[in-house]
Amino acid sequence: MRISKPLISVAAATVTLGAFALSSVQAEAAVKPVAAVSALPAAKSGKAAPGGGAAKTLVLYDTTGPYGWMGEVYATQTANLSSHFGSWTAAPVGSYKAGDLNAYTAVIYVGSTYDEPIPAAFLTDVAATAKPVTWLYDNIWQLTATGGFAAARGFTSGGFDLADVAEVGYKGQKLTRDTTNKSGIMNLSISDAAKVTTLATAVRPDGTTFPWAVRSGNFTYVGEIPFSYVTHDDRYLAFADLLFDSLGSSTVERHRGLVRIEDVGPDSDPAELKAVADYLSSQKVPFTVAVYPRYRDPKGVNNGGKAQDYTLLSKPKMVAALKYMQSKGGTLLMHGYTHQYGTIANPYDGVSANDFEFYAAHVDANDSVIYDGPVPGDSAAWATSRMAASGLVFAAAGLGTPTIFEFPHYAASAVDYQVVNSLFGKRYDRGLYFPGVLTGAKPDYSRQFGQFFPYAVRDVYGSAVIPENIGNVEPDAFNNHPARLPSDLIGAAKRNLVVRDGVASFFYHPYLGTDYLKQVVTGVKAQGYTFVSANSMLTN
Repeated sequence: MRISKPLISVAAATVTLGAFALSSVQAEAAVKPVAAVSALPAAKSGKAAPGGGAAKTLVLYDTTGPYGWMGEVYATQTANLSSHFGSWTAAPVGSYKAGDLNAYTAVIYVGSTYDEPIPAAFLTDVAATAKPVTWLYDNIWQLTATGGFAAARGFTSGGFDLADVAEVGYKGQKLTRDTTNKSGIMNLSISDAAKVTTLATAVRPDGTTFPWAVRSGNFTYVGEIPFSYVTHDDRYLAFADLLFDSLGSSTVERHRGLVRIEDVGPDSDPAELKAVADYLSSQKVPFTVAVYPRYRDPKGVNNGGKAQDYTLLSKPKMVAALKYMQSKGGTLLMHGYTHQYGTIANPYDGVSANDFEFYAAHVDANDSVIYDGPVPGDSAAWATSRMAASGLVFAAAGLGTPTIFEFPHYAASAVDYQVVNSLFGKRYDRGLYFPGVLTGAKPDYSRQFGQFFPYAVRDVYGSAVIPENIGNVEPDAFNNHPARLPSDLIGAAKRNLVVRDGVASFFYHPYLGTDYLKQVVTGVKAQGYTFVSANSMLTN
């Protein structure tokens, strides 16, 4: 059995597993910030992604109320996206002092707490500045109540529309919105339509519409938090693209494709790997191969009850197949060491490629995978030892030591992410994040949340992240996740065309043969994407 990786989605008041199976979306260490350009209390800062722009973005977030912790969750995701355009600094809005935004090129305020006490100095500065301002969701009424705002901008705060909006129109595409989200969307009161440009439109079940995002001059407003209940085809893509206008970018529009061959280990079939490599090479498609170098089946699940444990060094045909893949344009990355943990079911059967390696999980009575937290014994030393042992096998097999890391099932503790940042500096995945990582507090593993990226970023752990954003082919439903076929991935690629400099990046299991792979590659190319190598994403 091989499994996909569940996407973790942030809900309005809790953190839940996403709607369907996706790859990854996913000393105790906090973020090591670069020097902040402002003396904002409790501020944390991060550097631009490789090839990122020169923007200096101030991200302000809410902290009060019973769900104040959600402010950091949303600020983390905003900061991650902002890194594509330059450096960022994130801080509670309550710490803002007059003139703080002068040190930045743009500001994003994430309003997640209703009636958060916003400093008058921030409202005054936002109303007066000529710099790009992006305001999300709550507390817009505090700003529009300031003198002269309506006359200058052409709108005031309206009311929350609670319709089950399942679609957001943007750039001619129908982006999805999960109607599980019952928080409502702000329906502004527009008094001067000539001053207001509707950027994206919310579509009610009866077909009527209202603005989802608007712009007036240098001010952009988004009517909800775009990080709640996110799926592959989500209106989150519209927000990710709107940042090109508010944060600035000189990048011409381009659309790049990426493919990663997933869960390859000593137990893989060399013939399957060669067939995949031959096809991709024939199409001039560079690719990455996610390899775990040691296979373990401690319970003998696949061997009549007799335990198995061996590395690539005992499988010369597999080593030859990997070298063949390298000769055909493949780049090997380190996909953990054993892709499982100890001798326990975590959460399935303890077999490599099935189970989690750096995070604990179980399957509940409803057949859903539940994330439990760091594995027993997790530490910087433990994680380092596994990555070092993995690298030694690669080197001994003559494959070279990988320079990119991918966590098995995209799940690990904050300290494990920090180790990868120290040893590799780059990952190819979706990230798993926790309250506390941004603020420097102890990570709250009961509220983990995941994020995928439509372009390269440098996330709050400090690592450059090569994106994977349209998932994988999964012919069979499992763990309450429906099947996903090539048409689903191609549909996601089409919707991702709304993102300037966006990617269509997927992963593929070689045991599926090449028919599905051919469909996805052909379909993604037909959408106008050009396939590139993973490393090229981190150079420009």
